[in-house]
Amino acid sequence: MSQPGRVVVGVSGTPSSLQALRVAATEARHRDAGLLAVVAWTPAGGEIAYRRAPCPELLRMWEDEAQWRLGNAFDEAFGGVPDLPGLGMVSLRGAAGPALVAAAESADDLLVLGAGPRGGLARVFHGATTRYCVAHAGCRVLTVPAPDLLSELPRRLRHRRPVATSEPAATAPTATPTPGRPQLRRGA
Repeated sequence: MSQPGRVVVGVSGTPSSLQALRVAATEARHRDAGLLAVVAWTPAGGEIAYRRAPCPELLRMWEDEAQWRLGNAFDEAFGGVPDLPGLGMVSLRGAAGPALVAAAESADDLLVLGAGPRGGLARVFHGATTRYCVAHAGCRVLTVPAPDLLSELPRRLRHRRPVATSEPAATAPTATPTPGRPQLRRGA
């Protein structure tokens, strides 16, 4: 059962999702609502490939990398985890669009997403998650345009996600509470 009036934000680590995270935090403060940051992940090669050759150790590494990305997004967007009452962080296994729609389950929720790139050709290759959520969400959806500084980056770097520079398991948020950081929940 969800809390009414939460702000749910999709986080991938791209510059557009970092901007969406900043806007979602502002909306949560303004509405005096909880903020739920969600990172969705799938095994490399997809679920079908994983079912053909399951490897629990690789699965754990992919999940740790997703959790690292979520914690790193807060570090990059705010310089650390902001002091927001009702802040939650969750890692969900599954395609991003369906996972975000499921996380924003209440009609009172607000789902905040990065709008992705502008331009016709860019929309063909990017932005499928945002389009899916707008079409399927049972709550209000706020799409946030990319930051203006994004246009100054070389095209090849505009939609990249950060990569863990050390072992992801060592830097990933853990299920045990850390002072100053909300507990990360793992989803199925």
